[in-house]
Parts: sequence; C-alpha cells; structure tokens
Amino acid sequence: MRFKRPKIAIIGAGHTGATIALMVAQKEIGDIVLVDIPDLEMPAKGKALDILQTSPIEKFNVHIIGTANYQEIEHADIVVITAGIARKPGMTREDLIQTNASIIRSVSEHVKCYAPNSYVIVLSNPVDAMTYVCLETTGFSKNRVMGQSGILDTARFNTFIAEALHLSVEDVTSFVLGGHGDEMVPLVSYTYIGGIPLEKMLSKAQIEQLVERTRKGGGEIVELLGNGSAYFAPAASIVKMIEAIVKDKRRVMPVIAYLQGDYHVHNACIGVPVVLGGNGIESVIELHLNEAEQKAFANSVHAVYRTLEYIK
Repeated sequence: MRFKRPKIAIIGAGHTGATIALMVAQKEIGDIVLVDIPDLEMPAKGKALDILQTSPIEKFNVHIIGTANYQEIEHADIVVITAGIARKPGMTREDLIQTNASIIRSVSEHVKCYAPNSYVIVLSNPVDAMTYVCLETTGFSKNRVMGQSGILDTARFNTFIAEALHLSVEDVTSFVLGGHGDEMVPLVSYTYIGGIPLEKMLSKAQIEQLVERTRKGGGEIVELLGNGSAYFAPAASIVKMIEAIVKDKRRVMPVIAYLQGDYHVHNACIGVPVVLGGNGIESVIELHLNEAEQKAFANSVHAVYRTLEYIK
C-alpha cells in the first residue's frame, strides 16, 4: 500500500518561507508547495529546485515546487503564512498593520477556497492581529488557525538565560506569553534550569535584564541585519508546530490562540500555553499567574486589543 505524505503549503518564499521549506524537507515531514506573488514566482521556483537538489546530499525524499498559482495548495494539510512586508529599522509592529492586514485577508481567501480542511499557522507581523484576521477571513474553527510567537520568544529567553549562566540551553525551560511585541510576558515563576527555579540562580536585576532583552529580541536582530528581520529561529519554531500537528504529538507549547474567556480574554488571539496535536489546538492550559505577571499579561492583552481596534 502506498501512503500519502502530508502536504505543506508555505505562502511567502522569502528568507523565512524558504528556510521553513528546507527544514520541513530535511525532516521529511511532507511534500511542499512554496507560493509567492506572480512577480516573485521565478525566485520561488528557483528556491524550490535548489532545495530539491539538496535531497541527494542530505538523503531526504520529498516533492517540492515553487509557484504563484494558489490552485497548487489544493488539499494542503498545513498552510503556513509568512507573506507580508518585513519590519525595518525604526519601524514598530503597528506600522505594519495596514499593508499586512490587506495581504493576510487576500491570502486567507485563497486558503479558504483551495485548502478548506487545512490547519493554518500565521507568522506575518503583527502576528497576534494577523492571526485574528486570518481566523475571521477563513471562518475556520478556532483550533485550526493559530499564530507562532511564543515558541520563538521562549527560545530567545532560554538562549539569554543559558548564556548568562554558562549552561546548556537544553536544561532551560520557560514560557513566554502574551502578545508578540515589547509587552510580551516571560514567566519568571515558570522558568527552571535543570529543575531549579531561575530566581535561585540569578539576582532580580539580572533576571530583569534578560526579560527586557527578550522583549527587544526581534528588534535587536533587525538592527544587526540592517535590512530584514530574523528567519532561522522563526522558521525552526514553525517547523516545531508543524511536526506537533502532523505527527499528533500533543506537545505543550506557547501558541497564539483565539480566546473566548480563557485567561479572562474575549475575542482576541493571544499567546498562551496549549496542547498542540493532530486536531490542532486541542486545549488551552490556564496557568496561575502571580500579581506582577497578571498585570503584565493584562497590559500585553490591551496592546493587542489596540491593534485589533486599529484594524477594525
């Protein structure tokens, strides 16, 4: 019997989209369709062919094409949306709203048409608001539309902690909740190093420095690059989500989910811990937050609401 490989559609063939495609191919998660606008169809085709020619070297077997034709995403199991303009030096996430909201609406209409049974992962910024726009436009159930930010933000927090302690990142566990911006909430009370609370290993001042650097983590890379934004770590974060869904792993991870009362949030997409598996967002995990964390989370939620009001 011949088994069907999952089909992964990636909308946007820039640095992030192409990196996601390469990682998905290397892990043999599924076949790949790399989609971009007509003006960028040739680069999309070129990147797809380049990745395909990597397969004999890396020893993976998947099919990958580049295209500007949305019909090619038909029957996709997973759709990843990276389309949109990138943040530039000095540009806030809110500056991206008008252009990217229009792009996400257009992309979402195509997804609704050609891949109506897919699970959708949004990466385009400002990602909390763009996830909401995608959910609203597609009309998909809330378990099938999600955004990526918490995995990336948590990875940055863990990286900075490991560097500060001169320890392996493998021993650092944490959660970063809230909106994907300067108001994100690294949960210090849920941060451990080999089971030891972070607060037992670093001073309050040192921890606050790490928290603040995490909040500015994306901007730091934007400034260093000078043109564009991060793509390796965001791509790896997306692939982790794809694997959890395709392989029904039921992983606990921070994901942007549509909330209807969870964490006292209504009608907004916010980063929270969820169980991610074969049915998408299978449940939201409500953590007990201390007073400072509750205040910070509420502030982050209000920032997302302000963005949504601007879109509406």
